[in-house]
Amino acid sequence: MPAFPTASTSSRPRSGPVAQNLGLLALSIVLIAFNLRPVFSSLSVVLPDIVAATGMSAAAASALTTLPVICLGAFAMVAPWLGRRLGIERTLLACMVLITAGTLLRGSAQLPLLFAASALAGVGIAVANVLLSALVKRDFDSRTALMMGLYTMAVCAGAASGAGFTVPLQQALGLGWQGALAMWTVPAAVALALWAPRAWPARRDAGDSAFRVRGLWGDGLAWQVTLFMGLQSALAYSVMGWLAPVLRERGLAAATAGFVVSLSVLVQVPTCLVLPTLAQRQRNQVALAVGLAVLTVATLWACMFAPLGGIWGWAVLLGIAQGGTFSLALTMIVMRSPDARVAAQLSGMAQGVGYLVAATGPMLVGLLRAWTGSFRASALLFGAIGVALALAGAGAGRARVVRAAAMPR
Repeated sequence: MPAFPTASTSSRPRSGPVAQNLGLLALSIVLIAFNLRPVFSSLSVVLPDIVAATGMSAAAASALTTLPVICLGAFAMVAPWLGRRLGIERTLLACMVLITAGTLLRGSAQLPLLFAASALAGVGIAVANVLLSALVKRDFDSRTALMMGLYTMAVCAGAASGAGFTVPLQQALGLGWQGALAMWTVPAAVALALWAPRAWPARRDAGDSAFRVRGLWGDGLAWQVTLFMGLQSALAYSVMGWLAPVLRERGLAAATAGFVVSLSVLVQVPTCLVLPTLAQRQRNQVALAVGLAVLTVATLWACMFAPLGGIWGWAVLLGIAQGGTFSLALTMIVMRSPDARVAAQLSGMAQGVGYLVAATGPMLVGLLRAWTGSFRASALLFGAIGVALALAGAGAGRARVVRAAAMPR
């Protein structure tokens, strides 16, 4: 097999940072990561206002919330190709332009434009999701745990901010739902302004286009990593979309149910910072992956069936479990990759296929609710997903790397 340079064994690519700029690069990565989830979480909290103002049907509302998730799966797999063609830095710059423009255009009251803007932002998020992992592998190979912790923490912080601050800021500023959605343009524009001076002068690594990663899609370990990513996301989006309605059906007030979900998401922030370091210190990640899968399903069942007096404690444990599975899924993409080129391809595969799998979770919860008249049947679905997640984690957590390699075209 032909040798090729990696971040840990040779000089960095021409577009990589020099040592004194690593701090600024890390800050840029964190700010970009922060902007990868407010598009989802800010929409859900003002969706009733949108439906009331526009007369949108239930089917259209469901499509609007699902559209960005579908984009995550549909466009993630083209990210490695774009990274090779344009360079990682310039591709991420284009992603931030799409996210900023899409977020701004969501402030329109025109429904076709709202759908188009959500898709535009979703495309940018899909590609950035993939390439940030490759960037960490390339430029922070000796600091992977720290950077993946900061990266996943920023993603969770963005999701929590969108869920927790959209309505309070909307009320404090006297905004309509259009302004509430559009105000998330501000952090996106900040990240864009910080990233542009670094990205625009950067050139793509000429060697990248001369190599093609082979053997990934036939590798069992790659599929286990992919399924772990997809199945944990299916549970995460089910919680994000349906836990509040479940709790309201059990008798909690609407505001209280929303606060429970917000607390669970907020707890994920510190968990995401700690988990990658913990994972890297283990001989393998099998016990961690299986344990987190069991904890996720157990606490989700507790939220559905245990006495409501303990709901706040169960929400905290659920946040720990889901923050752990999310950060572990992203960390294993990097840990199971031998180099940055394979990391980009594995990230595209895991997130492309994974998010398409994830989109089925909340959809099936809604269908089961419609068919049975309650959310109880969803407990069986969550249990089945949890078993599959534990099995995938048992495979993906092994201390191996995928049998794929970047070879000359």
